[in-house]
Amino acid sequence: MPSAPSTPAVTAEPEPPDTGAGGERHRLSALGGLAALSLDAMASVAYGPESVVLVLAAAGSYGLGFTLPVTVAIAVLLGVLVASYRQVIAAFPDGGGSYAVAKAHLGRRTALTAAASLVIDYVLNVAVSVTAGVAALTSAVPGLYDDRVWLCLGVLALVTAVNLRGIAESARWFMAPTAVFVLAVLAIVVVGLFRDAPVSTEAAAGHASVLAGNATVVGALLLLKAFAAGCSALTGVEAVANAVPSFRIPRVRRAQHTEVVLGALLGVMLVGLAVLIGRFHLQPVDGVTVLAQLADASLGHGIGFYVVQFATVVLLGLAANTSFGGLPVLMDLLARDNHLPHVFALRADRQVYRYGVLFLAAVSAALLVGSGGDVNSLVPLFSIGVFVGFTVCQVGMVRHWHLHRPAGWRGKAALNGFGALLTGVAALVVTGTKFTEGAWGIVVALPLLVVLFEAVHRSYGRIGERLELGRVPGAVTRRRSLVVVPVTAITRLTRDGLSAALSLGDEVVAVTVVHDPADAEALRRDWELWQPGVPLLEIPEDHRRLGPPIAAFVNRLGEEHAHDRLTVLIPEVEPAHWWQGALQNRRGAVIDRALRRHTDAVVCRLRMRM
Repeated sequence: MPSAPSTPAVTAEPEPPDTGAGGERHRLSALGGLAALSLDAMASVAYGPESVVLVLAAAGSYGLGFTLPVTVAIAVLLGVLVASYRQVIAAFPDGGGSYAVAKAHLGRRTALTAAASLVIDYVLNVAVSVTAGVAALTSAVPGLYDDRVWLCLGVLALVTAVNLRGIAESARWFMAPTAVFVLAVLAIVVVGLFRDAPVSTEAAAGHASVLAGNATVVGALLLLKAFAAGCSALTGVEAVANAVPSFRIPRVRRAQHTEVVLGALLGVMLVGLAVLIGRFHLQPVDGVTVLAQLADASLGHGIGFYVVQFATVVLLGLAANTSFGGLPVLMDLLARDNHLPHVFALRADRQVYRYGVLFLAAVSAALLVGSGGDVNSLVPLFSIGVFVGFTVCQVGMVRHWHLHRPAGWRGKAALNGFGALLTGVAALVVTGTKFTEGAWGIVVALPLLVVLFEAVHRSYGRIGERLELGRVPGAVTRRRSLVVVPVTAITRLTRDGLSAALSLGDEVVAVTVVHDPADAEALRRDWELWQPGVPLLEIPEDHRRLGPPIAAFVNRLGEEHAHDRLTVLIPEVEPAHWWQGALQNRRGAVIDRALRRHTDAVVCRLRMRM
């Protein structure tokens, strides 16, 4: 049934005690949150700096000289986003990020646009992360290239299975790969800062450079494109704010600490790698990543180089876990607001939004198969959705400060306004430059998702009207009822069904569909000997059908208007083991389907466990 729409609080409220047995045990600590929700952001270090370099390479070696200034600008935006999302976490402790902010301050349509952008971003994050990880693996082992789609699906199945065991459980699984990757990248930065020249260039040897001819001018448009491309490293920064309910008490403080640590680590790695790119005069080449060249230059072509590569493969493959932590919580909020089916708000044991996890896995699998496991066909679509969400969130927080006006609100609003300007420009530049490469699909998908959300909301509204939600119903009255029990033989199941029917209705009648007169005569004789106190009516049927004759009989009873309510109670066996389901005759399902299609009767299925 639809629930009344809920509005997120705009100020932090005392957190309720956990009422489930051991519920907090299946939630995230600050360290666990960093492992479970930062994989997307951390893995973006593998392709964020490379995106900047590839754009600036169009202006030759002169253009590469702007790598550090562009990266610093990205780091400044990162700081703005981290500061903003710390405030979002405190103001909206129920999670939802940009959706919650927009819902409170920018209206329902804007909130749904933000939610649609986040859904698209989370799904694409899974597909891009898995395909990028498998691409790194097949680059090291070319013999696996033809099996890349199956490898992608295998990685997706592994991540899905781990998340179905609970988000805290998944954090434990992913803590070690995250730590290894972060330490490896920091080692590249620290060791590289003590080197005046690359210790090795073996990784890039023999590979063609993609550097354009020397240029002396770098235009503003090229810098904007490089900035927008490098902002792909910021995807995942919002995941902590979206998943606040997944943290242990005190949720807000733990989530804020996780957000700050995530921003600090990501900023240090991005700026550090940009410094090394300039120090080593690195040039992008075909077939070798920028991160691999930096590892080669700093650590040499030995065990350190291969540790970095292996950690990158693993982390890219597992970075999809960020989406599995954030999207189910967002879908829960949308379901509670009646914009998605309520099944997405159901939590299984271990605090898992099982249906959200399975939905994400299914859509991501379709993308992986449709793209043929090719990461290049998915990357152009990746960052558009998150930039839209960033911009909406920043604008919403500006309005939040203007409405509540706490101490220092003008400075906070100015910070958010500056962030909104930067992310808005990035969204426009990426959409414009990548439109023909697939960005048009995001432009089409965003409004379609909003239309879907609104259609679901209208449907729940109509259901609510029929159920009179929010209104005091009329007086409770006793209604004259008749219960019909289909039977085929006299068994314990028949006895239990009739006993339950006598407790439900004023009158009870048993019916049997007659296909063979001899069988009907035997059942009639046994019924008279048993004398259950319930009449047995026979429905003749020449075509050996079961459901339609009973439905027609029930409709005839309804036309007599002798009873206020007709109920059909179907006794059936529930097998003790799943494999015994194949042994059932499915009569109950056949009758149930015919009654629901062709009658207005209330249908009850009474299951007796073996």
